[in-house]
Amino acid sequence: MTSIGTGYDLSNSVFSPDGRNFQVEYAMKAVENGGTAIGIRCKDGVVFAMEKLVVSKLVKPGANKKISTVDKNIGIVCSGLMPDGRHFVSRARDEAASWRGLYKAPIPTSALANRMGSYVQAYTLYSSVRPFGLTSILGGWDSEAELPVDGQVGSGPKVGAGGKKEGQKRGGPFLYMIEPSGLYWGYYGAATGKGRQSAKSELEKLNLSEGDITLEQGVKEAARIIYVAHEDSKDKDFELEMSWVSSLDGPTKGRHEEVPKALREEAEALAKKVIEGEDDDDEEAEGGATGDQMEE
Repeated sequence: MTSIGTGYDLSNSVFSPDGRNFQVEYAMKAVENGGTAIGIRCKDGVVFAMEKLVVSKLVKPGANKKISTVDKNIGIVCSGLMPDGRHFVSRARDEAASWRGLYKAPIPTSALANRMGSYVQAYTLYSSVRPFGLTSILGGWDSEAELPVDGQVGSGPKVGAGGKKEGQKRGGPFLYMIEPSGLYWGYYGAATGKGRQSAKSELEKLNLSEGDITLEQGVKEAARIIYVAHEDSKDKDFELEMSWVSSLDGPTKGRHEEVPKALREEAEALAKKVIEGEDDDDEEAEGGATGDQMEE
């Protein structure tokens, strides 16, 4: 048997001689066939956007949501096998409810990402199960106002290991992406799905690490990026699904909600104008090149 997959791809509990887990790689291929999903971390919240491909004209518009609320301040968007996504979201809600019941406070976004990364990774260890065929983008706003105060259950130690440090920041926007292997990282902007490469290129142009983009600007940029990523599959119709979560002073009051219809339609209209403008520029460039060739 060789390391190209023959024999070593029959179980996800067996490594190939060069250290590859083929079942996990196959799961990542399943994600690449899903719709493009992105998350943007703004200075005052997090924006999610999803390219929901229309598989049939008989499907009811607006149904079959692919962006889900886990806790009131945390949302998840998944790309890949949607039945796997529903199970993933259900488990995430159980984890959030368990934390809230034990610590009397909402689960921090980082803690939920850690737990769900460990849960996904467990499905790469045993031959009786298969890896999750999805990549999920998880984000939320951790509000300092809702963290336990000193003296309450779950408030943490004041000194020593895990103790509070003077000037330590608490709360704020957080964004993570969890892959089929269980690997997860914190991101300023994350993209997955079929158009992830073009979406990632557009996200890198925004300089999100500077923290200058507001939530409403993030909504408009997210819509534009989804439309740019859809250009490779423009023969297929799609619906744009968007949600956001802001600070307590923001439009959602710290809750994960759908982007209002008026704002989403405005963002879509701007995105379409940008795409049409780029197409016109391309046509003019092609026309100019053809003219030059004819003169020669």
